[in-house]
Amino acid sequence: MGVGLGTLLLPGAALAETIVSPASTPVGGTVVLTATTCNPKSGDAIFRVTGPNRDINVRSTTAAAGGGLSAELFTAGFTLGTYTVTATCGDGSSAGSATFTVTPIGGAPAGGGDGTDGTGSLAAGATLLGTAVGGALILARRRRHPAGAA
Repeated sequence: MGVGLGTLLLPGAALAETIVSPASTPVGGTVVLTATTCNPKSGDAIFRVTGPNRDINVRSTTAAAGGGLSAELFTAGFTLGTYTVTATCGDGSSAGSATFTVTPIGGAPAGGGDGTDGTGSLAAGATLLGTAVGGALILARRRRHPAGAA
């Protein structure tokens, strides 16, 4: 009996799908929220976004290209971290959930764990230091030998 009930319920659960693209975006970036199983004829989809500093609802009436409903979410003002998106279709059915991560602008993903041993940061620091020293030497030479004296 349990197997039969699971067989009946599995297709609906397997079809409920919410997609967030891209899965990682910098602060101020945009993510597209898509509830693929919501029928636009059944009403709006509601995306509930929760995370470190947000608990908001985003309403969508926009039909997604691949089916379902979608909305764009701008992450300006979001705190770095992981956010969960839960979608509900206009007929009250669940469209599942997904997550996305807000990262620093031009930086490593939130949490700073990029899986390296820090040598990349050391090399970048050395490059910046070398550039600063080289620039200082060029300025010192120009002050000692004006261009007109050559």
